[in-house]
Amino acid sequence: MKVAVVTDSNSGITQKQGQELGIHVIAMPFMMNGDTFYEDITLNQQEFYEKLAQGVDISTSQPSPGDIMDLWNRLLEEYDEVIHIPMSSGLSSSCETAHMLSMDYDGKVKVVNNQRISVTQRQSVLEAKAMADQGKCAEEIKNVLEETKMDSTIYITVNTLEYLKKGGRITTAAALLGTLLMIKPVLTIQGEKLDAFAKARTMKQAKSMMVAAAKKDMEERFGDPEGENISIAVAHTDNLAAALEFKQELQEMFPKTGDIYVDPLSLSVSCHIGPGSLAIACTKKLNL
Repeated sequence: MKVAVVTDSNSGITQKQGQELGIHVIAMPFMMNGDTFYEDITLNQQEFYEKLAQGVDISTSQPSPGDIMDLWNRLLEEYDEVIHIPMSSGLSSSCETAHMLSMDYDGKVKVVNNQRISVTQRQSVLEAKAMADQGKCAEEIKNVLEETKMDSTIYITVNTLEYLKKGGRITTAAALLGTLLMIKPVLTIQGEKLDAFAKARTMKQAKSMMVAAAKKDMEERFGDPEGENISIAVAHTDNLAAALEFKQELQEMFPKTGDIYVDPLSLSVSCHIGPGSLAIACTKKLNL
């Protein structure tokens, strides 16, 4: 059984990395001033943040059905099946769209809804590829990934409230008050939703809150307080120096976890939270 692994650029896997890993990455589209750009193809991280700083109105979209089916059709000329792992259904309709399209493929395309995004989605994709290489079929891979969908956690601290206000996630008055009080909200992604978690006054306090919450999840939810079988990652929005510093701090706290991966947050998330954010993600590794 030969299974192709497909994901989208919300996983953080670049086109180059996808080619090296044998994973097929669909670029997420963005609309700017009436034009469409594609993540990591016609829009890179630097260009995105330059546009954001200029106040350009940026909106997210989902891949076109035609582009998705064209890719699946090409892959099915070479592979027996396709396993498609999009971003969380709670954060985009692209998962539901892909599932509907897959109904016309007589079971040869399986779409995974395992509630992941960014570095946690990346972990799922890498594990899907490992299972495909072991000879598992698409249905088996889908079942494993969906059964373990809650075995991950993300905490994000935001540097500015401006973009949450723009996206309608907080009111203008709340954003103004938060800015005056120098509040740095800590958000969480548990499953399908991006929710408020806590409020901090400094980045140092926010990081402490995130680490404490992640530690609690590792101990109480994953049963692995030292992180021996946990993939820990740091994600950021245009904040690499702080992310590398955070990585070093976490590496010292969790020496048994192995190397901590650092990656920019996907642009679909960055649109809503702006630059300067920092996140910790923990994912329980599959026993492959």
